[in-house]
Amino acid sequence: MERILDSYLEMNNHRRTPERYAILNAVYETTGHFTLDELGEKLARDYKFPVSRATLYNTLNLFMELRLVIRHRFQGTTKYEACYDNNSHCHQMCTVCGKVTEVRSPEIVKTIEDMHLKRFRKDGFTLYIYGICSTCQGKITRQKKLKNSTKTNNK
Repeated sequence: MERILDSYLEMNNHRRTPERYAILNAVYETTGHFTLDELGEKLARDYKFPVSRATLYNTLNLFMELRLVIRHRFQGTTKYEACYDNNSHCHQMCTVCGKVTEVRSPEIVKTIEDMHLKRFRKDGFTLYIYGICSTCQGKITRQKKLKNSTKTNNK
């Protein structure tokens, strides 16, 4: 990843700042999705390298352009994740609590890879599957049972 960043910065006459490399390392040491604030906290806490929100935002935009990071908009929240060599994957999203988990599905990946699209070259994909997680489903079921039990007892 650093080689990609080095090449881009050199070709475009941009400075090779320590902030960019610290952010890149923090992104790739983070498992899963993260917010801008979470990344800033990680840099300050783990790297003793605080950076401004504007620097984080601008650097992540650069990383998205280089396809090193992908941005997701999950139910009103913007999250990011490292995506080098991991462009194609699925997310399941709970519409009650907002929990997001990645789903590995070789069948879906193969189906999309085998798709022939006219005048378009695929680079990768992200699929969002919306539903209710088992934790929230359990809470909903318990609430319904409690509500029905209360109705029965009040008769």
